[in-house]
Amino acid sequence: MKLYFAPGACSFVPHTLLETIGEPFEPVLVKLHKQENLSPEYRAINPRGQVPVLVDGDTVITQILAIVNYLSDRFPEKGLLPRDPLAKAKVLETLAWMNNTVHPTFTHVFMPFKFAPTEQGQAEIKAHAVSLYGPMLTEIEAMAQAAAAKGQAFLGGESFGPLDAYALTLLRWGGFAGIDPAGFLALWAHAQKVAQLPAVARAIERERLQINVYKPA
Repeated sequence: MKLYFAPGACSFVPHTLLETIGEPFEPVLVKLHKQENLSPEYRAINPRGQVPVLVDGDTVITQILAIVNYLSDRFPEKGLLPRDPLAKAKVLETLAWMNNTVHPTFTHVFMPFKFAPTEQGQAEIKAHAVSLYGPMLTEIEAMAQAAAAKGQAFLGGESFGPLDAYALTLLRWGGFAGIDPAGFLALWAHAQKVAQLPAVARAIERERLQINVYKPA
């Protein structure tokens, strides 16, 4: 298998899952800041020019939910997703929300130029997106609180899974939006615990990530 990833991007989610699975895979770094994702070579793999991309033999899979579901079905013994149908559906429900609501909100913070042509318009979009992003992290904080109250080790159950990796990623991004991750006590504690898992630590090391990028104004 081969994973095309960008450091700190949402591709961190399948990156940690592949490390958790423990089967050999080839990590391929895609430098978004150099627009390598828009090159003809990369667009031949994924015409949308996005990461992550998972290649397994002759099969190319894009999009977080599809990759997560594929890896879970391919390696069911690893417990990446719950086996119970309802529990699995609830994890995928939250994962979809992270991917289709929280993530795009941060995109408006980090890349407002995609949504407005003028500096003033971009500033307004960024400020509004930041105001929306904080409450979304508060919602994930509540998930971490609920898991801790139930004595549940991870957000999706008793095994590390995609919700934990995505929650860590989204909390980390909050630092770029001027949101202090330490203000979310349960979520920050959970993210620090997750970051210390050997599989996650390997992905963090490969991507050379700093978990807390918040800088006080």
